[in-house]
Amino acid sequence: MNLNEHIRYEPDQPCPARVSLGVALQGVVITLANTVLFVTITFRAGGQGDSYVVWAVFAALVIAGAVTALQASRLGRLGAGHLLMTGAGPHFIAVSVLALEEGGLSMLASLIVASSLIPFAMAAWLPLLRRIITPVVSGTALMLIAVTVMSIAFERLEEVPEGAPPAAGPVVALATLAATTMLAMRATGVWRFWAPLIGIASGCAAAALLGLYDVRRVIEAPWLNLPDVAQWPGLDLAPGAGFWALLPVFAIVSLVAAVKTSGDAVLIQQVSRTRPRAIDFRLVQGALNTNGLGMLLSGLAGTPPTIVYTPSCVSLINLTGVAARSVGYVMGGLLLGLAFLPKAVSLLLTIPTPAMGAFLLMIMGLLFVEGMRTIFQDGLDPQKAMVVAVAMAIGVSLESRNIFADLLGGTWGASLGNGVTAGVVTAILLTSFMELTSPRRRRLEAGLDPSALPEVDAFLRGLASRLGWNDASAERLRAAGEEALTCLLQLQGSHGADRAPRLILVASPGRGTVEMEFLAVFEEENIEDRMAYLSDQAEVPEESEISFRLLRHYASSVRHRKYHALDIVTVQVDGTR
Repeated sequence: MNLNEHIRYEPDQPCPARVSLGVALQGVVITLANTVLFVTITFRAGGQGDSYVVWAVFAALVIAGAVTALQASRLGRLGAGHLLMTGAGPHFIAVSVLALEEGGLSMLASLIVASSLIPFAMAAWLPLLRRIITPVVSGTALMLIAVTVMSIAFERLEEVPEGAPPAAGPVVALATLAATTMLAMRATGVWRFWAPLIGIASGCAAAALLGLYDVRRVIEAPWLNLPDVAQWPGLDLAPGAGFWALLPVFAIVSLVAAVKTSGDAVLIQQVSRTRPRAIDFRLVQGALNTNGLGMLLSGLAGTPPTIVYTPSCVSLINLTGVAARSVGYVMGGLLLGLAFLPKAVSLLLTIPTPAMGAFLLMIMGLLFVEGMRTIFQDGLDPQKAMVVAVAMAIGVSLESRNIFADLLGGTWGASLGNGVTAGVVTAILLTSFMELTSPRRRRLEAGLDPSALPEVDAFLRGLASRLGWNDASAERLRAAGEEALTCLLQLQGSHGADRAPRLILVASPGRGTVEMEFLAVFEEENIEDRMAYLSDQAEVPEESEISFRLLRHYASSVRHRKYHALDIVTVQVDGTR
């Protein structure tokens, strides 16, 4: 099993208050800079004045703090249970500007509220979408985001005040990047813990030596700021033609953001533990629901929707070794407090643009690598490789030249011409095509109890016969099905209901393989984790472990996905004719 040896505090482990505060402060620096930047760009480009930008920044920080804290928790079907930094993102900038030009602030707010239904729907239907929203789609989305933002980050390296030396930006960026990278690669203990902040401080020091560090914004900013509620735009309760014309575009962008969020929730589970466990898709559903709530609140407040800053989360965890949920609570509280403290916000915003650009460049590199890992975790056959290749080619090409702007006009051209949107939609369409053209599946329904064993055996024996498998392969398929069902019965334990839950077995023939999916409801334990645990033990099995060991022997792969009210165990068996 792969180990994340750098992890010092896992999500559920108690973390010292000073450590939580230190990591949270570093996360707040990144979140604050991004949130203020994207909010300002959106409403400046949409022709809004300073008074509304101030209100939008305030609302965005309050919502980011609340959603960040909620993502760290597990409240019913809300929360990812992990450290996920959130704030205003760039995904909706182009379409938001179009909405502001078409119908103003109230129509934009209504469009965001309507779009917030997408992540809620995706969370509810995630078990049904498991064959479409695959690791290939999620990993491709992460890689496209990284490639897209890399170019933006690189452009920021040259943003310096007028009259500054031409080499000032690259020097500041190099100081930031060198300090952060060297500490991340070689530092241990407290030095590694503070690597992100030390890197940014090194960039600020280089900027001060070159005369790029301006503290006037801090001096002029007030200490306390109360929101001007009169700036709230309200909702457009009688939407016109402009609303309905833009709604499909907002829905597409919201779908892309939801796909990204599902990938974020999977990725954060992989990087947050010393010994990575099987992915708990109930937490993925919780992350999507929380993202939908954040979008809903953003729409009601009239500010850009919140997203998860996955690259920042991953880099912060990798650099500090701290993945404790308590950091999310502290970070949420700090963001809420900073919304009322303009002087503190101004202090953080004095960080030179080249320093933040260099740090963002490194973060995007880490995100690209994590996207590759996500793709490879599920195996990369020629069909999946083609999905990644075509989606990446289209996404990267459109980032260099938007051919849809002239063909489709401003509204659809701005959305479909976005590299991330086009690439992710392409990956989804190609994955859907593979799913629709795959061989017909066989289905069996029975009760989840020992009496189902003969039905499952007869079902699999008939399937192997239709496929023309030889006797050894047929026996291996039947044995894998029997042991998988036995494992599920062991995990089920004593069921308190009047009758056993239903078991649905779906068999999907492939090229020399059969993939079996067992759909039912179980207790907390995960089969993948149980089998991984067995791998670390001496080969002297207890009686309760025999079925798990036999399943590992007969099957070429086993995956156990836990959703709310549904568990899906996928067993793949190889065979020959």
